[in-house]
Amino acid sequence: MKLDAVTTVPSAPHRQPPPGPALRPKVVARTGLYAILTVNSAVVAVFFVQAGFASNTLIVLGRLTGLYGALLMAFQLILVARLPWFDRRIGMDRLTSWHRWTGFAVLWALLAHVVLITFGYAQPSGTAPLNQLVDLAETVEGVLRALTALGVLVVVGTVSAHAARRRMAYETWHFLHLYTYVAVVLAFTHQVAVGTTFTSSPMARTYWYGMWGAALGAVLAGRVVLPLWRNLRHRLRVTAVVPENERVISVYLTGRDLDRLPARAGQFFLWRFLTRDRWWQANPFSLSMAPDGRQLRLTVKTAGDGTAALRRLRPGTRVFAEGPYGAFTTLHRTRPDTLLIAGGVGITPVRALLEELPGQAVLVYRVATDRDAVLYDELRDLAHAKGAELHLVTGPAVPDRLGPRELAALVPDIAERDVYVCGPPGMTTAVLRALRELGVPGPQIHAERFSLAG
Repeated sequence: MKLDAVTTVPSAPHRQPPPGPALRPKVVARTGLYAILTVNSAVVAVFFVQAGFASNTLIVLGRLTGLYGALLMAFQLILVARLPWFDRRIGMDRLTSWHRWTGFAVLWALLAHVVLITFGYAQPSGTAPLNQLVDLAETVEGVLRALTALGVLVVVGTVSAHAARRRMAYETWHFLHLYTYVAVVLAFTHQVAVGTTFTSSPMARTYWYGMWGAALGAVLAGRVVLPLWRNLRHRLRVTAVVPENERVISVYLTGRDLDRLPARAGQFFLWRFLTRDRWWQANPFSLSMAPDGRQLRLTVKTAGDGTAALRRLRPGTRVFAEGPYGAFTTLHRTRPDTLLIAGGVGITPVRALLEELPGQAVLVYRVATDRDAVLYDELRDLAHAKGAELHLVTGPAVPDRLGPRELAALVPDIAERDVYVCGPPGMTTAVLRALRELGVPGPQIHAERFSLAG
């Protein structure tokens, strides 16, 4: 292992008090989501009881699973509405992960709804379950639409499984995923037509209309209205494309009123460069400089044909940016001092964080060779200016160069610091495991996976 450390210390060090309120922003936001789900679950239960029970237990359970399937479907929309308040506190990666698992819960709840209702109606008449299902689809308003919605959800759930998702281009998967909104509309019309709690009480109808309106309104506001408004306001365009090395470039952008763009160091945008061959592609790239109100910069590793095309961007190219997104920011600091750990091109949000962080910071940068150390000259100068320590750790991935022993040697007071980690999945997982072994408390560990969300 080669260890290259550049250390500078301010002439008059100043240790700032722990930042932030007593309640962590992530906990507040997560509690808010739990409260939304809990309160609505209770309301659904009240309306279900008020509507009365069928004599058949299977039908009762079928109606209940259908109601909670509908509730979870609406909650699932909230999770990916990209509402800034939740995103800054929880992070798109976690919200997307919760959305995915909620989606599987919706699928199983609705499958149970169909099976229980079918067997419930088939049991007293002695009809075969499949014949009963066909009869319901042909004679009861909205059932055929509900079965179509369920079929759509089964297809979307199948392509969202890890094995299928890895083999599919994001754009293809996203196009198929949009059919979920068709399923939502079809399922709602079924609920309006035959839902017992919906048809038995004006108050229940008002509640369900309000809940679905809030969920769809949140998606419309967060994913359509807000991005359009911000892009019309800021009118981003490329000012320069600067090669950092043979595989990495930096793209500089400017626009109007950038001092009012609510972006923070560590966050990322979904960037669409409006050229003939790239306008339809959205890529998640982090800011590699702290926003200064005058310009933005992203630094990209040109690994494939899509990112390689960024080298050919011309100054003046218009840019449509969705965001900023992510909870990988100083909002979540709990301690005066910080340790930043980056691997490869994961240095980009970490470099921006180093620029913004107060207090005593240590940066550990893990790369295979010196040539892979992107922005290293900038990092060295920035560390010198801020009185931070910079450690460049090079060598092959195996054996692990950032295990518990190595990290403790580099940063003896590691358990007293906030730790921000960004890098390849394998490195990030190993570092998080090492931090736990070193006794770093969970609230002091901050890591985020930057990726497109459905």
